[in-house]
Amino acid sequence: MPAATEAVAGELHAPRAGVASLDNATGHQNMQQLIQLRWFAVVGQVATILVVHYGFDIRLPLDHMLQVLTCLALFNMVSLLRSRNHRRVTNGELFLALLVDVATLTAQLYLSGGATNPFVFLFLLQVTLGAVLLKPWSTWTIVVITSICFAGLALFSRPLALPLDHQRGLSSPYVQGMLVCFALNAALLVIFITRISRNLRARDARLADLRQRASEEEHIVRMGLLASGAAHELGTPLATLAVILGDWRRLPHFNSDPELLTEVAEMELQIQRCKSIVSGILLSAGEARGESSEETTVSTFLDDLIVEWRTTRPVEDFEYDNRFGRDLPMVSDSALKQMICNVLDNALEASPHWLRLEAAHDADALTITVTDAGPGFLPGILKEFGKPYQSSKGRPGGGLGLFLVVNVARTVGGRVAAGNRPEGGAVVKITLPLAAIVLEEDEADEDLEEDLKDGLKDGLKDGMNEEFEGERKLPGSETIETEAHERNRS
Repeated sequence: MPAATEAVAGELHAPRAGVASLDNATGHQNMQQLIQLRWFAVVGQVATILVVHYGFDIRLPLDHMLQVLTCLALFNMVSLLRSRNHRRVTNGELFLALLVDVATLTAQLYLSGGATNPFVFLFLLQVTLGAVLLKPWSTWTIVVITSICFAGLALFSRPLALPLDHQRGLSSPYVQGMLVCFALNAALLVIFITRISRNLRARDARLADLRQRASEEEHIVRMGLLASGAAHELGTPLATLAVILGDWRRLPHFNSDPELLTEVAEMELQIQRCKSIVSGILLSAGEARGESSEETTVSTFLDDLIVEWRTTRPVEDFEYDNRFGRDLPMVSDSALKQMICNVLDNALEASPHWLRLEAAHDADALTITVTDAGPGFLPGILKEFGKPYQSSKGRPGGGLGLFLVVNVARTVGGRVAAGNRPEGGAVVKITLPLAAIVLEEDEADEDLEEDLKDGLKDGLKDGMNEEFEGERKLPGSETIETEAHERNRS
């Protein structure tokens, strides 16, 4: 699809992730980084001990130092196994892991010269990791503990036969050790702090996305309340107009004029359509699930929708191609129906002479592609695709159609893509996962309507306490009538 812009919705028909779950996921990823760093420490310490002991001929207590490394490796193995079975990682667990690393480093330094060991500055690595990963109180605790360990190593340690001959420069083993320690500290900080920062940035991005979606759903609820209130207010004037037109029919002046009778009949038809729209808004706000929905099939749902849409919309040339294939059972949902009708209405307004709708079974999804021959989308509309009030028509409050379409698709884990055709016109493609809209063969009685309108229905029921012209309100899925067309028209 040339020049296409996609608005991709997450799998929101599953339980939504909250702030706590995002923190847990980030903590799990950070724990994985610590585990990798600990394996690197085990391998690096083994190599360093062997090089110093055999290469520089500096005697070290190999047995005790290797025993410490064995304990560290066992602890890391336990941490690795636990992280695979438990996705939740708290600040306390990260704090404990860093304390184990500090204790291990302290033990190794005690066995190899204490504060005179050039690798004593590896304590700074633990402090830096704590500053990035932990809460403030935990970080300061790490600072205090490492400071106490450093002071203790200056007082108590096994001596290391390493001359402090700084005047020899780089030829001094002590200076060489400090250089290796610095390079190691710097490299590890760059590598792992970069990874941890990436995890934190990803968490912040997911939090921002959650806040944006919550704001959009709140906006939809407000529009739903406004629509329901308007539906109640319109009931009385529409009923009054219907009574007046009925009286006009009985007047002698109208009975003798066929042209006037035709106009009255057309007015009555349009009033009846308005009443149907208002009733649909009221029906869509019922409290119980599934009472206004009915079981159907995907192909039947699409066929009936197209027939119903074409009876009230004049289009000269409409092409409908249903390529879904083997039919599957589903629940007829008014929110899904209104979503498709919104896209068709937008296309009709831009291209009243020709429209095309194609439905197909693509892998595990239903794809609905609407094509028109209008002027297409403006670049600015494509850039802000899926956001409210993005309209080229300049009407106050316009530009809500695709916003609602994207959000309805999002509630079932679907996506909407929009773009322009090379030969002119626009294309809107809706992709809906079948798992969210299709009934299982052996569970045809199960109602999946809640998945289709999760996030659209909350807060509407408080505004639905009346009836329209004595008709009983039936529960169903939420539908919001809106004018929305996001295209540049000549």
